[in-house]
Amino acid sequence: MKLAYFIAGTDTGIGKTHAACALLHAFRQNGRSAVGMKPVAAGVEENGENEDVTLLRNASSLTLDAALINPYCFREPIAPHIAAADEGVSVGLPRIREALAALQAQTDVVLVEGVGGLLVPLDEDFDAADLAVALALPVILVVGMRLGCLNHALLTMEAMQSRGLKMAGWIANRVDPQMRRFAENLATLERKLPAPLLGVIPHGTESTDAARFLSLPGT
Repeated sequence: MKLAYFIAGTDTGIGKTHAACALLHAFRQNGRSAVGMKPVAAGVEENGENEDVTLLRNASSLTLDAALINPYCFREPIAPHIAAADEGVSVGLPRIREALAALQAQTDVVLVEGVGGLLVPLDEDFDAADLAVALALPVILVVGMRLGCLNHALLTMEAMQSRGLKMAGWIANRVDPQMRRFAENLATLERKLPAPLLGVIPHGTESTDAARFLSLPGT
């Protein structure tokens, strides 16, 4: 059965790509071919590549056309709708849909990673949540475990519910190893988020190793 999920984060810089790569490895270890997709990325390295896209490609089962993995890539590491406007580009849903369909035709699982938090604008009247809705994908939420994560996670959950998005599961990523009362915060999220906790990724863990701390959605 072909599977696809939208990977959303509670904020920028909370390890969304790291968690997506860990999930890719977990699916692969489960015997399924899996590919990561980043429809919109902003910021390129000296080699002309986006770091998140490179990490997703390296964690994927197959090396596929870069234009399918990352249909839109902007030079500046800024809000994507601003970067797109600077380059005279409009992010279009048809190109993303076609790329996703092409990836799904070649692999068992596609993980579609958003950009920034769930409500980051991609165009003047189109944001990351709209993209998840348009692609009709269940969401896996990555929660960056640090002070403030409860508010960020619960606000993101409400935004998802207001758009009719289904949460397939969530991942707690320990971005702050010194976070006080970690266990109590984790327990609060387990009570309040309407989806199973797929795992806790320890701080400083490589994505290949982090896979062993995760359960696959639906299992």
